Amino acid sequence: MEKIKMQTPLVEMDGDEMTRILWKMIKEELLEPYIELNTEYYDLGLENRNNTDDQVTMDSAVATQKYGVAVKCATITPNQARMSEYNLKEMWKSPNGTIRAALDGTVFRSPIIVKGIEPCVKNWKKPITLARHAYGDVYKNTEMKVPAGKAELVFTDENGNETRKLIHEFKGNGVIQGMHNTNESITSFARSCFNYALATKQDLWFSTKDTISKLYDHTFKDIFQDLYDNEYKEQFEKANITYFYTLIDDAVARVMKNEGGFIWACKNYDGDVMSDMVSSAFGSLAMMTSVLVSPSGVYEYEAAHGTVQRHYYKYLKGEETSTNSVATIFAWTGALNKRGELDGNLDLQEFAKMLEQATIQTIESGQMTKDLALITSLENVTVLNSYDFIKAIRNSLENLLNQ
Repeated sequence: MEKIKMQTPLVEMDGDEMTRILWKMIKEELLEPYIELNTEYYDLGLENRNNTDDQVTMDSAVATQKYGVAVKCATITPNQARMSEYNLKEMWKSPNGTIRAALDGTVFRSPIIVKGIEPCVKNWKKPITLARHAYGDVYKNTEMKVPAGKAELVFTDENGNETRKLIHEFKGNGVIQGMHNTNESITSFARSCFNYALATKQDLWFSTKDTISKLYDHTFKDIFQDLYDNEYKEQFEKANITYFYTLIDDAVARVMKNEGGFIWACKNYDGDVMSDMVSSAFGSLAMMTSVLVSPSGVYEYEAAHGTVQRHYYKYLKGEETSTNSVATIFAWTGALNKRGELDGNLDLQEFAKMLEQATIQTIESGQMTKDLALITSLENVTVLNSYDFIKAIRNSLENLLNQ
């Protein structure tokens, strides 16, 4: 077949370790034979981030704002051990955090449903998409250990006026924490959630603990409700979808009895925890899509998992690995589909959907990586190594293209 042409570049962010190896395989085996890939490439591997003083991460975020769609490989967020291993100038920040802040984005994570990989919760029939507010809360907290004494929350406004509230009078040692959020960020989060619900035609849940946190959490609830009432209610009714608010503990109870097929929006910490719970219950983090969506309509697709460090060290020793590449493949297909949608490129959209179909068909035929073989209900499966799994997907893709 003639290669599919792309009108507008896709921002391509390369990454680290085993996912970087898979990235190259996916491009060579599943994309470049069929598409004239048009990408603006940024190497977000830790060595290049270190060499550029992390400027490459900011440059990739600016390019994403310019072109509207990006695809990102998993990257290392360095700790002290990585400082020594890579001889880093400093402990660079998470690229995901930097990009989220630059794009003012919300992360949406959704499981990839495959027959033979059944959810632990038996009545979950459809994907449950987690929308995580990616700003503030405990992730930008200030905290300290304290001796006996009085802790107060103090705010000084622009005119120098001071407001104080007692936190606690300590009789002995303790710990305190201060965290914040902004109305602007919460509004962007809410807008991204409403827009994504409309784009995917799914119901939207939002949950906090406003009965306990009567100012902090209640502000989230109020902003969501005001925005819905004033801007989105009519659009939701026309699309025949609903917006639903409930307490976080009620949402947890409800989600266990629901069949899925909705978006669950959570504050930063809640979303972090619940997305891992949902992904694990559906089967595997390697079977989870992740897309960062800004309120202005910018999209950045990536896998929900990390760089698969253990497999990378085996790969460096020349040992065989069986690494699941599904989430990384779906990052590419999500980005290509969105690029095609924005450009009116139906051939590109159709190819992206066909590659997803080929990936799912390969697993459902009993050909899979070791992690899936350990949890599948299918019998007599064939465990493939990292490269052979991608080759098997290419064979499935060729069969679909020749039909």
